[in-house]
Amino acid sequence: MSIEDLTAERDLYRGLLELGQQERVEPLLANALELVTGLARAERGYLEIDNPYAPEAPAQYIAHGLDEEDEADGIEAFQKAISSGVIQKALAQGCTIVTASAMTDVRFAELESVKDHRIEAVLCAPIGKPPFGVLYLQGRQDPGPFRAEDQRRAELCAAQIASLAERLLLRAARSSDPTESVRGRLRLDDVIGTSPAIAKMLEDVSLAAPLDVSVMLLGATGTGKSHLASVIHRNSRRADGPFVEINCAALPETLIESELFGAAKGAHSTATEPREGKVAAAEGGTLFLDEVGELPITAQGKLLQLLQSRTYYPLGSASVRQANVRIVAATKRDLEQGIADKTFREDLYYRLQVLTVRIPALSERREDLRALAKHRCERAVATHGLPRVELSVAALHVIETTDWPGNVRQLFHAVEAGTIRAAGEGVSHVEPRHLFPADPELAEATSYTFQEATRRFQRDLVERTLQETGWNVSEAAKRLDVARSYLYKLIDAHGLERA
Repeated sequence: MSIEDLTAERDLYRGLLELGQQERVEPLLANALELVTGLARAERGYLEIDNPYAPEAPAQYIAHGLDEEDEADGIEAFQKAISSGVIQKALAQGCTIVTASAMTDVRFAELESVKDHRIEAVLCAPIGKPPFGVLYLQGRQDPGPFRAEDQRRAELCAAQIASLAERLLLRAARSSDPTESVRGRLRLDDVIGTSPAIAKMLEDVSLAAPLDVSVMLLGATGTGKSHLASVIHRNSRRADGPFVEINCAALPETLIESELFGAAKGAHSTATEPREGKVAAAEGGTLFLDEVGELPITAQGKLLQLLQSRTYYPLGSASVRQANVRIVAATKRDLEQGIADKTFREDLYYRLQVLTVRIPALSERREDLRALAKHRCERAVATHGLPRVELSVAALHVIETTDWPGNVRQLFHAVEAGTIRAAGEGVSHVEPRHLFPADPELAEATSYTFQEATRRFQRDLVERTLQETGWNVSEAAKRLDVARSYLYKLIDAHGLERA
């Protein structure tokens, strides 16, 4: 190794150590870019990171080598002079992209930015696994392409940036986690997510859980109403008592009363012995009535009596029974419309709805998708005794860019099934094909499910917007009202390429 290389190695490791002293992201990025551009003798350098803990936050970026025109026109002019196509490929593939000449490289030669600015040598290293940023170098002060040593040093620097930036961003995220306060007051270990929508729901839970009053949970199918009912029970004064649930929509009308209130011997053809109901089973604890809007009118009257007087009569019995239970109910129906239609009692409605907790749909908390998917993958591995399997970068991108009309239930089923398929193949990562074995993009059918139609619409919208903006990702992201990093994920997930 030459004296020059030894000096460069010394400067590299000294610089990497100094990066570790930074307490803010901005100077970390500035010093890192100055270090690596200097060592590689790059004419231009660009460093950009997204915040993985705040997906909606704008990207942070810094440039090196701005000329007078760039300084006059701002960072946007500089961004147009580098290759967004190379950046996109590095982010999508999660590996370093190196080319001696983008102009003659078949992967990039047709890109407008490459042709307009006659881009030659490029080195682009992703930051993080999965990538949440890039380190981009363009052009050398010396003739020729970037060397293997330049690539090694850039990748070392990118790895150090990833570690340090993630630590600083996580610290900032934790200090601004909207669920942090309520998590300190409740037992919420299995409640995944830090979105504002979840924070609002948990604040409502913290108000309702300690009080011995009826609670109504409102939410679409698959949002996790049963799970939240158990969370309320676990954080109530009845936590040591039983938690009993019944799905009012799953039982025939002829059996619902005996299931709820029990039955005396001979009350109906199957009651050969006295039978305890769910109310008795929940004594001292919580009774969760899922899909309470499906209760028949006769059972609604008995439930109203239970709520008013804490007493009830088993089916076929003349003896009154005392009850010490808390009622938590849930529905996806519009009960006010049920009242108007005379299918739901108004007095019962107000008795059940002392406090209301609304559970957000997954579309309202998309920033929680990654954490939810990882959690379910880990649970599937533990539950089924599978070898260690993780979600790949591509799988996470697809999950984040897919619509989930079935909410958390649909997501969890897809991730669990995908984890099992991946483990069955003996691979270490869940890929998109494991999640969606019948890929709608490859299907020949002319009629689509809601999810397939949505994915196709999303692909067409993104592709059309990119074409209209000449594949200017920044401008397309503005028009679509999404973060640039999210648009890159959409481009990769849908396999879009510039013509």
